[in-house]
Amino acid sequence: MDQTAAPKVSFVSLGCPKALVDSERIITRLRAEGYELARKHDGADIVIVNTCGFLDSAKQESLSAIGEAMAENGKVIVTGCMGAEPEQIEQAYPAVLSITGPQQYESVLDAVHRALPPAHNPHVDLVPPQGIKLTPRHYAYLKISEGCNNRCTFCIIPKLRGDLVSRPANDVLREAERLVGAGVKELLVISQDTSAYGVDLKYAESPWKDRQVRAKFLDLARELGELGAWVRLQYVYPYPHVDEVIALMNEGKVLPYLDIPFQHASPEVLKAMKRPAAQDKTLARIKRWREECPDLALRSTFIVGFPGETDADFEYLLNWLDEAEIDRLGCFKYEPVAGATSNAIENPVPEEVKQERYNALMARQQKISTRRLKRKVGTRQQIIIDEVGPTVAKGRSKADAPEIDGAVYLTSRRPLRVGEIVTAKIERADQYDLHGSVAGF
Repeated sequence: MDQTAAPKVSFVSLGCPKALVDSERIITRLRAEGYELARKHDGADIVIVNTCGFLDSAKQESLSAIGEAMAENGKVIVTGCMGAEPEQIEQAYPAVLSITGPQQYESVLDAVHRALPPAHNPHVDLVPPQGIKLTPRHYAYLKISEGCNNRCTFCIIPKLRGDLVSRPANDVLREAERLVGAGVKELLVISQDTSAYGVDLKYAESPWKDRQVRAKFLDLARELGELGAWVRLQYVYPYPHVDEVIALMNEGKVLPYLDIPFQHASPEVLKAMKRPAAQDKTLARIKRWREECPDLALRSTFIVGFPGETDADFEYLLNWLDEAEIDRLGCFKYEPVAGATSNAIENPVPEEVKQERYNALMARQQKISTRRLKRKVGTRQQIIIDEVGPTVAKGRSKADAPEIDGAVYLTSRRPLRVGEIVTAKIERADQYDLHGSVAGF
């Protein structure tokens, strides 16, 4: 038997959950080939950096990570969104071994093989059936498609990741079933445009169990809801057929949660952004969704300071927020991105005005969030436990996605386990989080 030590790879994953899934796939393949993961760059034979290239600030973070890996190790392979336009990386670090774009798993593996050949007899059973996960054991991101067909003026994702390519429904469901079988309690459904899933496949059917399942947002959500895990829908554009998924929330098949990146409310700004499904009936639809499903939690992101955004546009957005009562909100100050067509739009907003608008929007949202959370005081909620401390456990309600939303802090008379789902009585609320105790002793 070959006693040679297994080659060690150190890995840095930057950017969004979609990039994290790419990282998981690369690591799963490497582990299957006998490579080991190293916790530090200086203990590794090679470093892989999965970059983000969406905003200039993200590019700077990626360049810093590459620089750190070069300094601590010297043998660095770069992949991810920033690798789709490699000039900046080549200029800063000409000695990197290889640069590839997102989703180019084979190219990354080839680069690793060239620089660091695999151990002689790789054993596939080194890898669990569900693959290697970079998230905690109890939740996982489930990527249902790559790329995007939209052409929003501020975004270069289609340039970096290409047009929409959906996975067949049975392929997604097989992965989801493996994950749930391995102990995953929550599936976070992601893509660039989750509600456009299957358009490129013309919603083709594929065999699953004893039936055919269409590659369609609603059909996939319904089937995922049969697996016994929480199903959370993220990056959902408000196309008309999204209305149909509300019924699945009422049936308990998917969580009463929608992450919809509205980005703005002013019709003029939305038009300049070329947002898909941008329509003035959004408030009426939100009202109808909440009438149908009173527990529905809405998360969204907004951009302030988009070129040409006037004081009136911004006031329109604030008033819209008051009426929409978005539960969770992320806000970004507009940043020009190299290659984005929005850079050519006239009347850029001065930086100080962007900051003022950002502050005003976050202050308004804080009031809305506080108000909506207070309504939950006195209720009982199901909470998934993420961390366990000596006296207090930290978890999330059905209204909270990991990393981006608030938390629920719980006391309990019995020991709690990470990944456990408990019923808790909510006793108080602050601006972003809830506090309570585990019920049912």
